[in-house]
Amino acid sequence: MADQIVQSIVEWISMVPPIGIYLILFGIAYIENLIPPMPGDVIVAFGGYLAAESIIGLVPLWSATVVASVLGFMTMYWLGYRWGVQIEENKESHLLLRFIDYKYFKRGKKWMGRWGQGVILANRFLAGTRSVIALTAGMSHLHITRTVLSSFVSSMLWNALLIGMGWVIRDNWKIIGEYLSNYGKVILLLIVVVVSVKLYFEFYYKRKTKGSEKS
Repeated sequence: MADQIVQSIVEWISMVPPIGIYLILFGIAYIENLIPPMPGDVIVAFGGYLAAESIIGLVPLWSATVVASVLGFMTMYWLGYRWGVQIEENKESHLLLRFIDYKYFKRGKKWMGRWGQGVILANRFLAGTRSVIALTAGMSHLHITRTVLSSFVSSMLWNALLIGMGWVIRDNWKIIGEYLSNYGKVILLLIVVVVSVKLYFEFYYKRKTKGSEKS
């Protein structure tokens, strides 16, 4: 299904002039923050291929997609900021929770409490969790200016990587989707390992502290 969507978008992009390509890629980079299944990363990488073929400019492409990514992230941030209280008060019936399990927000708030802006800096590299991170950042009322800056830095780095991959791989840009799929699984595994190790040491430290107090 995702491959068909990507192919349809690519065919559509191929038929429009450069200004239209910029607008389409801007829209996709924005919308993929709101609709997680949207294969935005692969399309942005395809933009790198188009830049390599001199169909569009590299810097304008990068600039447009970075701005769109930040705007998309901050849109979700605003939704979390605006509706966070209602979500907390209606965990069983809020409309948004019909699409996203509340446990993800709960987990996200723990991340925010421990690592703060570090989560926002890493958010573009955490495939599949961007929307939840943005919403949770808003629910947690993280400092807006710092959040915008962190999202901007994260988007600059990630989009540069995607566009660079599209530029280098060129005609084989489609395999980037496979790399991103495997990358997402590896990152998820690393997160589980890091969190598990951190929790283990916290538990071990607490037990050690209690043992010292008793003795």
